[in-house]
Amino acid sequence: MTGASAAKGWVQISRARRRTWPLIAFGERLDRRDTEGQSVGHVYANTIAHGDRYWQRTTPAPAAKYTDHPAVALKEIGVRPSWRKTGTARRIHDTLLANREDQPYVTLMVNPAAGDGKVHALYQSWGYEDLGRSQPSAASPVLTVMIRTVRLGPQDM
Repeated sequence: MTGASAAKGWVQISRARRRTWPLIAFGERLDRRDTEGQSVGHVYANTIAHGDRYWQRTTPAPAAKYTDHPAVALKEIGVRPSWRKTGTARRIHDTLLANREDQPYVTLMVNPAAGDGKVHALYQSWGYEDLGRSQPSAASPVLTVMIRTVRLGPQDM
């Protein structure tokens, strides 16, 4: 944690393993709290490997360069309304990815209609590119699958 983040009251609360759906899958959850201990936001991700149903549901099929090695799948990121548009979501996102040397890519799914397209545009501004589409269940909308490298180079900033 940098001095600047500590000065703003950022405290990393936990990185934990948790169960997801009926599978026993290990993921990572990172919570951020303000100086009074109130949650300001969180992110949840897990690792997906070659052959994972995440990739199987993506059309068109992703290139092998994305699926041959484990990748980080960002499942959820949330920030309380009073903390939105402050850079909080990006800081939480970047903290989660900070120590992922063994996973070259991070992927996520977004509803392209969320926030009238603003959520999709936000992820693009973070360096994500559209990779394909996925409909995880019959009841869900068709989502846009996005991907980027875990480490952005100067050309991506």
